[in-house]
Amino acid sequence: AKEVIAKVHQTEKTLTWYITETQRDGSHGGWLEGMPFKLKGEERLKEKIADQLGITPAMKPEEAIGKVHDAIRYTFCFESENYSDGYWDVKRRLEAHDYRMVYSKNHWRDDLQYKGVNTRWTTPDGQRFEVQFHTAESFHAKQDVTHGCYERIRNPLTSNDERGELEALQQEVCSWITTPDEAQNIPDHRMGGR
Repeated sequence: AKEVIAKVHQTEKTLTWYITETQRDGSHGGWLEGMPFKLKGEERLKEKIADQLGITPAMKPEEAIGKVHDAIRYTFCFESENYSDGYWDVKRRLEAHDYRMVYSKNHWRDDLQYKGVNTRWTTPDGQRFEVQFHTAESFHAKQDVTHGCYERIRNPLTSNDERGELEALQQEVCSWITTPDEAQNIPDHRMGGR
């Protein structure tokens, strides 16, 4: 597992360089948020590898890390009026660098508790990474207002009553977030049944 995690760290350095260049060269005024959290911590990665090995004991750690979609993750933010164009620009630039989108979910359309577009990608050598697209407002809601709710909802020890209250709070927060221009036109994407 340590060798696999070391490889993830090496891939992250190359990816971060390219993601930073993508942000710098972008023509729609986007910026990166949450860069201190771009790489999942070593202990959390070990937990995720162990989870995968628990499901499929014959799996090797390098196969298990391939199933962790957010070992490396980035967040682009755009002003509302540039959001859709910014999304398409980043997508085009990543694809031009031979990164392949395997999943995308547009939460602006039908999610009452979270707003943004979440995408998953693979590098040419198979390392998965995540790219989220937010406005300053949706990022603030996710990161600073509702993240604790999200963590409590995921906890199996959380009661159904508390879970309902947390979901209601997330829904209220999201009801105040303005949907960016043309964001609802960004399609969902799923490749190969993943």
